[in-house]
Amino acid sequence: MIGSQKMLAIVPAYNEAGSIVEVVEDIQRVIPAMDVLVVNDCSTDQTEARARNTTSTVISLSFNLGIGGAVQTGFKYAAENGYDIAVQVDGDGQHMASEIPLLINTMETCQADVVIGSRFIEKKGYTTSWVRRLGVTVFTNLNSLVLRKRITDNTSGFRAYNRRAIIFLSGNYPQDYPEPESVILLGVNGFHLEEVPVQMRERIHGQSSISAVRSIYYMVKVLLAIFVDIFKERLH
Repeated sequence: MIGSQKMLAIVPAYNEAGSIVEVVEDIQRVIPAMDVLVVNDCSTDQTEARARNTTSTVISLSFNLGIGGAVQTGFKYAAENGYDIAVQVDGDGQHMASEIPLLINTMETCQADVVIGSRFIEKKGYTTSWVRRLGVTVFTNLNSLVLRKRITDNTSGFRAYNRRAIIFLSGNYPQDYPEPESVILLGVNGFHLEEVPVQMRERIHGQSSISAVRSIYYMVKVLLAIFVDIFKERLH
């Protein structure tokens, strides 16, 4: 089934010059039929130049939009160019291309709109810091309450989407820290979400820009955004 559909890997990248080539080549080695789109989020290093030396398509944003804007740019490209499946893969090398077929096959067998790769179902390989795990626990409990469905890794950016989800998210995608909020957004709008256990690794190069303090700020901000989404949905 994988080879019969038009597929795109969306790779948001901000200052990932040390890893972007390996990320693109890894995807193309595992699934040669999958196109790769690198969304360069106004990087200040050599991310754009190195991405353009691969066979990927590169969109370079004129302003730094953050992860939400970069990923939504990918959804808009996928929607406009008729892709049946889009897989979101981080540009830092944490996500393993060898796991992409698992996401896609689960989407097909479960007839899901979105499949999330979770670090916490089997807890193998690299997970994340304790502060982020605390945030994950909070989001898991909240989403279980709101959606009546347990999502163990709401902050995972390793996800597969079908055409219906692509079109929806091309026009409706949270901007700042979108992964947890988008789970609620998709769930309350009737999309079928599934999770599969995956392994992740530490980033290939550099360090995350989200410190422990920023992680707590992030958690509070996302919680507020989720409550706004729930309130707005109930008004409709």
